[in-house]
Amino acid sequence: MMTILVTGAAGFIGTNFVYYYLKKYQNRNIIGLDNLTYAGNAENFKTLSKEQQNRFKFIRGDISDPSLLKNLFNHYEIDGIINFAAESHVDRSINNSKIFIKTNVLGTHTLLESAKNSWFKEKKWLENNRFIQISTDEVYGSLGQEGYFTETTPLDPHNPYSASKAAADLFVKAMFDTYGMNVNITRCSNNYGPYQFPEKLIPLMIHRALAHKPLPVYGDGKQIRDWIFVEDHCRGIDFVFENGRSGEVYNIGANNEWQNINLVKLIIEILNNETEDPDINDNLIQYVPDRLGHDRRYAIDSLKIRTELGWLPKVSFQDGICQTIRWYLNNQKIFGVPQ
Repeated sequence: MMTILVTGAAGFIGTNFVYYYLKKYQNRNIIGLDNLTYAGNAENFKTLSKEQQNRFKFIRGDISDPSLLKNLFNHYEIDGIINFAAESHVDRSINNSKIFIKTNVLGTHTLLESAKNSWFKEKKWLENNRFIQISTDEVYGSLGQEGYFTETTPLDPHNPYSASKAAADLFVKAMFDTYGMNVNITRCSNNYGPYQFPEKLIPLMIHRALAHKPLPVYGDGKQIRDWIFVEDHCRGIDFVFENGRSGEVYNIGANNEWQNINLVKLIIEILNNETEDPDINDNLIQYVPDRLGHDRRYAIDSLKIRTELGWLPKVSFQDGICQTIRWYLNNQKIFGVPQ
């Protein structure tokens, strides 16, 4: 029975991937590894079915710990790795970049070396092993009013978070170029959906609006982000893991560009309709000084994964954002409102 190691399993995208993967592949196992920092929550897995829990092993640990990884590879026959583990919030990286270097760069390097030590035997690679690095469109930098990021767009990160992710991507590429490890890198646009820690835009706005607190919007609010529902992203990763060409990068995006301010107003409108609370309105919006090095626009060209692997997003933005907001309304006890 195939066993994959999913790092960062208790985070936002990792959690959604665990649910997606165990539901789709009923003859496969997952080892979920997560250090359970502030954004990781092992309680996320309570609603796995009993059968799924039998195929899921959660381990608390740090991907930058070589002894832990060595023990994992010695104890389990790991067929593949999907590396979600990362510090991911830009504001936190601006205030303290050191932990981003430790987790995103050194952690990825340690994970790659551990995989190589396990999978490279007698000067040849074991068959069917694959390492997927989950990256971000932020490594490409910022776009103007036109154009899209493609897989050949030069890396041009503008903040410590994206710089650390770009560095990690280059180590993954080097593992392929130097040793021939079977690797892929996926770079995705902004995700939204259940289980996201409420420091990120959409859950932050939901939670603060429900508490009638000001909704902080950076600068003029006209920064543009390209949004994808998290399960569509998980499906894209699955497509790459199963059929991606070794050494290739695949962009994953759903072509849903929104100005931040318009997205905030949409969230307010949906929340107002769902709760019938007249105090949830545009008066809650509060413009704040812009973030340092704030990229103006991201937009993904996902033609490669669509044509090569046949992946297409399934969830429209209107359906996805309504589904997301209803999930947070039904799970307010899980996520507190950040100050």
